[in-house]
Amino acid sequence: MRFMVIVKANTDSEAGVMPSEQLLIDMGKFNEELIKAGVMLAGDGLHPSSKGARIHFAADGKRSVIDGPFAETKELIAGFWMVQMKSKAECIEWFSRCPCVPGQEGILEIRRVFDTADFEPMIKTEEGRAVLEAEQEFRKRTNT
Repeated sequence: MRFMVIVKANTDSEAGVMPSEQLLIDMGKFNEELIKAGVMLAGDGLHPSSKGARIHFAADGKRSVIDGPFAETKELIAGFWMVQMKSKAECIEWFSRCPCVPGQEGILEIRRVFDTADFEPMIKTEEGRAVLEAEQEFRKRTNT
């Protein structure tokens, strides 16, 4: 099972405050453990929302772009990992050991990523099966 582990933003990450050297070292060691265990697929930190944008899709089909920063810091993402684990429990066990900033609260959110098998029960037509097959081929080509 694939999981996305989401690092929730805080006032420091939204202000563009870079992590300390020690946190970078500790995070590098943690990431190396994930890599050696063969479970890490990807992971990165994100720039603050002030450097981002959102695209809003209205019900009438119109689209509008909203430039950051965005107000609700607790709803924003500061980074992520994509990992391959046997279960949610295994993912929780791994990320309970994740380094954190001493004296500062932090939140990691763990979400399972859909696999094509999750959609198979809904597919009733030849066109639907073709879409699933194309998705499986896409995953092979992108190693996801």
